[in-house]
Amino acid sequence: MIRIDLKMVVFGFLTWFIPFGLAFLFYTPEGELAIDIFLFKTIMMLVGAVTGATLLVLYFKGIERNYLYKGVKVGLVWFALNISMDLVVLVPMSGMSIGSYFAEIGLRYLIIPTMSIAIGYVAEMK
Repeated sequence: MIRIDLKMVVFGFLTWFIPFGLAFLFYTPEGELAIDIFLFKTIMMLVGAVTGATLLVLYFKGIERNYLYKGVKVGLVWFALNISMDLVVLVPMSGMSIGSYFAEIGLRYLIIPTMSIAIGYVAEMK
């Protein structure tokens, strides 16, 4: 049985919530984007990467063994959590189709397991 601890879930939620919350800073009260769309997407990718990397470092500080396994597990859990939250909140809010969502946003979340597996692999090799 695969155990998913509270820290993993809370940190996974934060990987979604922090960029989502900060995105509102770039919208007008009328719901219009206040900056160039490409600049916005770049900022969101950077915020997501920094948030994810920081939370992965904090998560792995508490890991003492099975680093690669934990890297795979945390990456898949956070990936699933981010996609799920987007499907429940962002997609209905934005009115995007599921296809557009995955083409424009969803696939980018694959960076989460990529980073977590890389960290787990390097830690396992020590």
